[in-house]
Amino acid sequence: MTPRIEPPLMGEPYLLTPGPLTTSAAVKQAMLRDWGSWDGDFRAMTAEMRERLVAMFGRGGEAFECVPMQGSGTFAVEAMLGTFVPRNGKALVLANGAYGKRSAEVLRYLGRDVEVLDKGDYLPPRGAEVAEILARDQAITHVVAVHCETSSGILNPVEEIAEAVAAAGRRLLIDSMSAFGAIDLPPETVPYEALVSSANKCIEGVPGFGFVLARREALKTAAGRSTSLSLDLHAQWAHMEKTGQWRFTPPTHAVAAFLEALRAHEAEGGVAGRGARYARNRDVMVAGMRDLGFETLLEARWLSPIIVTFFCPANPRFAFDRFYDLMKRRGFIIYPGKLTVVDSFRIGCIGQMDEDVMRRVVVAAKEALTEMGVTSAAPPEEALQERAKLAA
Repeated sequence: MTPRIEPPLMGEPYLLTPGPLTTSAAVKQAMLRDWGSWDGDFRAMTAEMRERLVAMFGRGGEAFECVPMQGSGTFAVEAMLGTFVPRNGKALVLANGAYGKRSAEVLRYLGRDVEVLDKGDYLPPRGAEVAEILARDQAITHVVAVHCETSSGILNPVEEIAEAVAAAGRRLLIDSMSAFGAIDLPPETVPYEALVSSANKCIEGVPGFGFVLARREALKTAAGRSTSLSLDLHAQWAHMEKTGQWRFTPPTHAVAAFLEALRAHEAEGGVAGRGARYARNRDVMVAGMRDLGFETLLEARWLSPIIVTFFCPANPRFAFDRFYDLMKRRGFIIYPGKLTVVDSFRIGCIGQMDEDVMRRVVVAAKEALTEMGVTSAAPPEEALQERAKLAA
């Protein structure tokens, strides 16, 4: 079912970001009621949410539990890492952007031993090189991978990474923050111990909590492993199983909004339907931006349907801050780049948007360039040369 995309309320701009993102009127409406955190109605809402998230796995999901965790997505990532990587364990973090590096930083804060495979901004980690590292270092117990690295927009080949990790007898933890709900990762065929995501991403809820989908047997053996009181995933799970309640004050309004978003996700056709809309958004927007002369940071085969990074134009009249303001004036909030090598910006494809909205994005970009006096959006030649060299 193709959803009816409504314009944002009260003239709000579209959020072309990897989350928070533009939500539906129904999701916003769901937050207009107050809920008692210990009340039976809210406990039922928590139970329904957990069941719906596990059910999204389909076959293979019966081995998993859903554990929501208050806070931003990074809180949930830290909860997953601190709960599943043993204090005497060692993690191999696969980094090709800011979020892989952040996981390594979290593990160091937690006092875990860490090795990082840093692929830079342009390239994905591949299964063969992961297998080589695991064969060389038997101390590595866990591998941490980012499903979609939104600092560049790259969609990493998690399936081949999971195969290499399983073949080496190690365990895989996946940061699927910006991909879960739109890109399928079936545990029946892709072996991993746990993955983490957030309410304000592809499910199209609002910020307030993340959630970890973890194998039940792994949770059972994780008692006492965390060095944090509030981010102990096992303790949160055990308390929910016993009482149906969150251990500490839950984000009640965000949960209510998320349930509404989950129902809309199911009505759209689940992961396949949501992912198809986002892919169309990407394809229409990228084609239009290329017609204006913009070029993507990544080769086409690595472009995710979540967010796309573009080189800033070489034209000296182009200034990102000015471009940002002109796009916002036209109803679109874009995202600055998060790269250190080249000047760039990002445009998200997720949230309450369809391909018609993305065509309007391209029109707005064209008008903004005209107002700036930029006649060509082509990037610096050295940026394209750098991309070609690294991709070779």
